[in-house]
Amino acid sequence: MDLGKEEKDAPLLEVDDLSVAFRVRGQDVRAVNGLSYTLEEGETVAILGESGSGKSVAAQAVMGILDTPPARITGGSVRLRGQELLGLPERRRRVYRGDRISMIFQDALSALNPVFTVGDQISEMYQVHRGMRRKAAEAKAVELMDRVRIPLAARRVRDYPHQFSGGMRQRVMIAMALALEPDVLIADEPTTALDVTVQAQIMKLLADLQSELRMGMILITHDLGVVAGVADRIVVMYAGSVAEEAPARELYARPAHPYTAGLLASVPRLDQRGERLRPIKGTPPNPAALPSGCPFRPRCPRAEAICGEERPPLVAVGAPGHRSACHFAEEVHGD
Repeated sequence: MDLGKEEKDAPLLEVDDLSVAFRVRGQDVRAVNGLSYTLEEGETVAILGESGSGKSVAAQAVMGILDTPPARITGGSVRLRGQELLGLPERRRRVYRGDRISMIFQDALSALNPVFTVGDQISEMYQVHRGMRRKAAEAKAVELMDRVRIPLAARRVRDYPHQFSGGMRQRVMIAMALALEPDVLIADEPTTALDVTVQAQIMKLLADLQSELRMGMILITHDLGVVAGVADRIVVMYAGSVAEEAPARELYARPAHPYTAGLLASVPRLDQRGERLRPIKGTPPNPAALPSGCPFRPRCPRAEAICGEERPPLVAVGAPGHRSACHFAEEVHGD
């Protein structure tokens, strides 16, 4: 496909067989192994998994912000409206970053520069990408801070990051990410370290802004509760690969992979008062030493001999759009 050419009828974002490896002590350690999903305009796709599952690394690969070395993309494709991004020179990739695809990082205090005011950091987007003069760019920054519901925005635009609470800093990050009204917003653990009330406020704000701007949103999280009322589809990752993908309601009602079922069983529910939670035993595998066959096998209560011999393919199961990488997906789905 010719670089620079977009297709109007192509998916908004298409990630196909993406693989990322880190060079560690002379060997390639795969952090992402064959990730595929699509995102349409106005849709929210949640990428769910424990720490180390590869979800954040995959997002950085889509954004083009991986530290190389030690990381490198070893295969696959990332297309925006049919335009291949992985083959673009860095100078041209920067045109897409922030303007067409933007990202909210999980640690706002680390992501924001402590020696510049929040107004300077938001307005820089307009100065660099839109060529605005400083005063006009600051006015846009105030407008954005109002839009993300930061009180007294005209006064606080000259405050520094440490002068804001955690929830307000996250709103500043959202304002920066939305400054250029991107087509795709990647939210990487946007409610980390926030209390439950503020989490709900941030998720409601993101949903409102997404509806207003008709963005596609990729929500990266380890928390099933965060995505329950927001996601249209959920991609569950384990050890760098997709364990299961399904429409959100279908996945919550009829999980087809033991890992997904285990995640759901470990979440407190109001309709199961008095019952004990059932945590998933063991820990995620070391990416440098994955077990043979199914990577979830050592922790799986349903594991049989075939699970150690063959890696299960991602196959269709149940409702349209529901896929699971389990040799016994139909049995699990039918429970």
